Amino acid sequence: MNIKALTIALFTVMIWGASFPAIRVILHGGYSPGHLILTRYLIASALFAIYALWPGVKFRLPQKGDILKIAILGFVGISIYHIGVAFGEKTVNAGVAAMLISSTPIFTALIALFVLRERLGLFGWIGLGLGFLGIGIIALETAGSSFHISSGVFLLLIASLGTSVMFAFQKPLLRRYSSIELTAYFTWVGTIPFFIYFPGYFQELQHASLDAHLSAIYLGIFPTAIGYVTWTIALSLGKSGSVMSMIYFEPVFAILIAWIWINEQPSFISIIGGAVAIAGVIVVNTLGSKKNTPAIEPVGVQPPL
Repeated sequence: MNIKALTIALFTVMIWGASFPAIRVILHGGYSPGHLILTRYLIASALFAIYALWPGVKFRLPQKGDILKIAILGFVGISIYHIGVAFGEKTVNAGVAAMLISSTPIFTALIALFVLRERLGLFGWIGLGLGFLGIGIIALETAGSSFHISSGVFLLLIASLGTSVMFAFQKPLLRRYSSIELTAYFTWVGTIPFFIYFPGYFQELQHASLDAHLSAIYLGIFPTAIGYVTWTIALSLGKSGSVMSMIYFEPVFAILIAWIWINEQPSFISIIGGAVAIAGVIVVNTLGSKKNTPAIEPVGVQPPL
């Protein structure tokens, strides 16, 4: 076991987990969801542009034949994902949001099964069943006695599905581009649709709280740029499977940080549902394939959370 790699991976997962309570702080501090994601991705796009233009950095432009695919995956995996998360967290607390987003490999496995024609073994189907059981428990718990499931739950599941599409279809592109190049392309393309939220942008920011501004800056810098760099370092230092297993701790960090930072915690039933869903993800990723290989590739672009 490479302790250094796992420590760096755990640090990365911690700052990703902190993004969920940070979003809640921003939304309660005067930002609308649209202006939140626009701010976050203007910062992220600028950071990737600085990297691409930095002297000595070899940064390749995309080939003409790949532009459409990059544009579609960037829109689905970045634009739809972050719109779903930002608007979803208006009605869903940070811990529950993190647990729902952690179901992403379940959707990726379904795409691999029905679209890419990959085969699942018995444990793969068991994992899928556990994953959707966990999601169902969370959804029903958030619905309460009215059994009216929050729109935020649906938005978060759409976000999870969006990033699953990017995971499933990025593999051919990773043969031609480095992961940081591809992340930059996805970020720039994904930022463009956020400009529909530009009207009223500066007026709203003038009335937002200092905590909201600082949290927005945190989102733009840490979960995207710094988190990406540290995650790549961790993958380069250790076994990809061991490093990827650290991602299962993300909801744990989200719950703990939200509890300490904003005194927010999910219900016991939601935690049970999250644990069942994550157990399903683990089963799919470790035992799901008939060839005993992970249903989801443990390398590639991890979208900024």
